[in-house]
Parts: sequence; structure tokens; C-alpha cells
Amino acid sequence: MTDADRRFLTTLFEAAVASADPVRALAPHMPARPGGRTVVIGAGKGAAQLAAAFETHWGSPVEGVVVTRYGYACATHNIRVIEAAHPVPDENGLAAARALLDAVADLTAEDLVVALVTGGGSALLPAPPEGFGLADEQALNAALLASGAPISAMNAIRKQFSRIKGGRLAAAAYPARVVTLIVSDVPGDDPAQVASGPTVPDASGPREALAAIEAHGIALPDRVRAHIAETMPPAPDDPRFAANSTTVIASAAQALDAAARVAEAQGVTPAILSDAIEGEAREVGKVMAALAREVATRDRPLTRPVVLLSGGETTVTLKGQGKGGRNSEFLLSLARGIEGLAVSALAADTDGIDGSEDNAGAFADGTSAARLRAAGLDPAALLADNDAWSAFHALGDLFTPGPTGTNVNDFRAILMR
Repeated sequence: MTDADRRFLTTLFEAAVASADPVRALAPHMPARPGGRTVVIGAGKGAAQLAAAFETHWGSPVEGVVVTRYGYACATHNIRVIEAAHPVPDENGLAAARALLDAVADLTAEDLVVALVTGGGSALLPAPPEGFGLADEQALNAALLASGAPISAMNAIRKQFSRIKGGRLAAAAYPARVVTLIVSDVPGDDPAQVASGPTVPDASGPREALAAIEAHGIALPDRVRAHIAETMPPAPDDPRFAANSTTVIASAAQALDAAARVAEAQGVTPAILSDAIEGEAREVGKVMAALAREVATRDRPLTRPVVLLSGGETTVTLKGQGKGGRNSEFLLSLARGIEGLAVSALAADTDGIDGSEDNAGAFADGTSAARLRAAGLDPAALLADNDAWSAFHALGDLFTPGPTGTNVNDFRAILMR
């Protein structure tokens, strides 16, 4: 990959992330001031930055608490920031969930609750049901992460095993009005799916959760499964939600549009495939490689120079013992399919972290597979072991922008000149 192509792909990622900048995204959606208190609550990988942006626009008085992933905090004035573990919850997450519930207790109809919600909040807000503990929620999360289930299925299950998700946090704030402002990281931008909807109820219940468990073969302890089968979150027509409002202020669709504008300005035709692509990362990689091969070798269905843009959230069914994330696994699969072609690609999580390491994703091109073999590594074996991180680490092609302060899901760009 040339330095120019690497810079071009990086510029597209930066434009996508900038479109979801908290200060810019919040400005048009600030609520009217209440007669009583203003309490800010929030959860997710970009929650601290949203809280700081809210303080910038709002001034004072304001109070509240938000929770974010370790290493993702930023300075705030009056809103407390708690850091906790992601993707498997820990004791700090338990404390954060309690703090959010305490923050909305004993409010009145004159008070305003502003919920700042971004992706990652599901793991950051463990609040197991009565009779269960943190270990039960950790086991549930680990099983979900290893299952390869799409985020919608995982969240349908999480909502059934929580005292805070599925609209329960908003119900606890009643009679205060709750204004929820969301940076969406879910395909389709359903507000009830982001962070498992702590302030946004939906109609899903035990039937949907149990169907997801069966469909994806998720092994859960009998008592956990029994609780899921018997629990019903508050319904959307519950009168406690009547005065509330919900707005998606940033999303993958907006991020892809921003990247497309930058590509076009640099003389490359952008083709947005979808902002809601799901499925096994390696299988999506195969499909994208086939499309890239058709363009690179036959100039159809698109003519070069062109960049294929897409978002959404792929999944990885863990079968090996390697290190990586869904974006690096997608790229390793793609690299095998584009070998020998003049194709360059970047895939990265817009929050800055892909999986459990410090990279957001990686770069790949038509030489990646050959370079791995030249280094004594087998691309197919690495993919089978879910070890895409090691592949791109060996090549020096990891992409490590650091935490971005926002989260609008995966960003993929495949360039053919």
C-alpha cells in the first residue's frame, strides 16, 4: 500500500469520526431548561466526552454521573465520570449502575434527566436481577460475546437480565422528564438497541430473548435462562414514559456520508454499500473481496477510481485462541481474497478499539497475504485461530488512533484506483 493510499483511507476514517464529534452533534439538540434540577446520566464509550460537551453548551447548574470504559474518561466540571470494564463487566460497573439509579431517585415532575447514551453501555452497566450477582452477569456477557450473535440478539437477552436496561432506568426517574440523546452504534439505529436501551423501552420480551438463545446455541445456566423466560421489561406505552423524548444525534449513516464527501473532493468516487452490515466478519470479508475483485479486474459494477464504504457491526464466533477483533478478522479474510490485486483497505471501530487490544483495526492490501507467508506465517491458520491481531502486528499494519471519544460502529473503506 502506498503512503498516499494509507493517508487517504485514514482521512476518510477521521472524517467519519469527526461527524460524530460530541460538541458538534449535541449543539442542535439541547433541551429546554426545566423549572427544577438538571440531572445528566449516561453510559458508553463516548459518554464522558458527551458529558463534557453537554457542560460546554449548558453551563450550570447541572449534576449527574456517567460511566465509560477504562482509559476513555475526560475532564468534566460537575458531572462525575466513572470508568469500568468493557466488554466483560466488573465491580466498577456495578458501582456505576447503582450511581445512575441513585442519581435519578426522588426526582419530581419539575426536574429534567438528560441521558447521554453511546455504544458499549450494555457491558458498562451491569445490574443483575435480585438473587443474582456480578459473576452471573459476567458469565452471560462472555457467552454472548463468544456466540457470534448479532448485537440485536445479544441486547434482547441482556434486557431480560437487568434492573437498569430495557427502559428501567427511565422508569426509575419518573415523574421527571427524560430526554435521551444517542450516538448510535447499532445497525438500523434503533434507539432501544443502543446500550440495551436503559432509558428507551421496546416491545421485545422473553419470546425474542429465548429465540435468540436457541438460534445461536448460547449455553446459559438453568437459573439464568429461567429468569430470562419469566421477566418482562416495561412496555413502550407505560405511562411513565409519556413525557420522554429520544433523539439519535449521530450515526453510522452520517459518518459514511461525511467520508464520502471527503473522497469525492479528492477525485475518488464513493460508493456507500450500507451502514447496517452484519454477519460473521470473515464471511463479510469474503463477499467484500469478491466485489473488490470484480471492480479491480473488470471495472464493474463500478468504475475506478472508487472507494467502497460500509458500516454496521460484524461478529466473530470464537473458535480459536488468538487475539483480534471483528475489524481485523474482516480484513484478514479480505486480504486472502484480494491477493495480487491493486486494492487497499482500512477497517476500524470508530471508538478507537477493536477487540481487546489497543488498535482500532488495521490496513490490508493485495500484498498482505504474501507478506505474511514471507514472514513464515500462514494467513489461513491465523484466521482459523481468530488471530488477526497477530497477523497485522507482524506486518506493521495495525491502525491505532487511540480512543476517539465517540462510537458509531465499524468503518470500512476499500479503495481501487
